[in-house]
Amino acid sequence: MSKYRAVFLDLSPLDQGDLDLTPLQSAFAELICHTQTSETQIVARLQGAEIAIVNKVALSDATLAACPDLKLILVAATGVNNIDLVAAKQRGIAVCNCQAYGTATVAQHTLMLLLALATRLPDYQAAVARGRWQESGQFCLLDFPIIELAGKTLGVLGHGELGGAVAKLAEALGMRVLTGNLPGRPPRPDRLELDELLPQIDALTLHCPLTEQTRNLIGARELQLMKPAAFVINTARGGLIDEQALADTLRSGHLGGAATDVLINEPPSNDNPLLAADVPRLIVTPHSAWGSREARQRIVGQLRENAEAFFAGTPKRQVG
Repeated sequence: MSKYRAVFLDLSPLDQGDLDLTPLQSAFAELICHTQTSETQIVARLQGAEIAIVNKVALSDATLAACPDLKLILVAATGVNNIDLVAAKQRGIAVCNCQAYGTATVAQHTLMLLLALATRLPDYQAAVARGRWQESGQFCLLDFPIIELAGKTLGVLGHGELGGAVAKLAEALGMRVLTGNLPGRPPRPDRLELDELLPQIDALTLHCPLTEQTRNLIGARELQLMKPAAFVINTARGGLIDEQALADTLRSGHLGGAATDVLINEPPSNDNPLLAADVPRLIVTPHSAWGSREARQRIVGQLRENAEAFFAGTPKRQVG
C-alpha cells in the first residue's frame, strides 16, 4: 500500500456493481470513489489528492492548476482526449491509460454486428414479433436475403491489435481480409489506399483512432465507392464516419447495411442523423462493445499496475 490518496471521479461507467475493486483499493492509503462528478465538483473533490482516476471526466489546464497536490492521473480507458496532456506535462503530472483490455470483447462485438447484418437478424426478430412467421404458409420465413460471409472480402482500417483480432475472426469464417493505409501515417506496401480498397470489399470495419486526419474518413464519396450491398461497421470512434452521409446513403439503398457502436456526441441527442426512425438496415449499439465484465475487471488490474509502477519510479502505459 502506498502513502498516497486517490480519488476516482467517475466510477459508474466502469463498475456496475459486478467488479472486485479490492486490488485498486489496496494500492492506496485512501481511495475515495464517486459514481459521477460534475465539472463544478472536480476541483473540490481533488483537493489534497495526489492521484486522480478518471474515465471520461475532463481535466483541463485550469483544473490542474487548482489541484497542486496532483502527481498522477490514471485514465480508466485508452482515450486521453479528456486530459490536457500539455498542461499535465508542464506541471509534472504523469498520465497513464489502460490498453488492450477489451480486445476480445470488442472483436466479438464487431463480428456480432457483421453477422447480424449478413443474416438480417434485426429484421427477422422484428418479423417474428409482428407475427409474420406465424402467418407463413410454409415452415420457414425468408423475407430478407441472407448473405454468406465465407468467400467475401473484409476491409480493415486500423490493423493494430484490435483490427488484427477482428481479421482473425473473419478469416475463421472463411473471409478474405484486406487492409488499408490510414491518412497521416506512412503508407505500407502491403496495404491499399482507400480509393483502391473500398471498391473491392464486401464489408468495412473501422479500428483506427479519431484524429484530424481521420475525421470524416468515410464520407459520401467514400460510401459511393463501395459495392451497393456492402456493409460498414464502426466500433472505434464516432466522427470517423460522416453520420449524415451514412444516413443518406442507407436511405438511398446503396449499402447493404451499417452498424455502429459509437456516435460523434455521446450520449447522443435525439436529432442525431443515425437515430432517425426512417434509416433502414442500421444497427446502433450504445458504446457497449468494450463493456464485458472481464474487460472492465482488466481495467481495474491495469489501474493498479500503473499506480504501482509509478510508485516504483518506472511508469507503465504512460502517455503524458
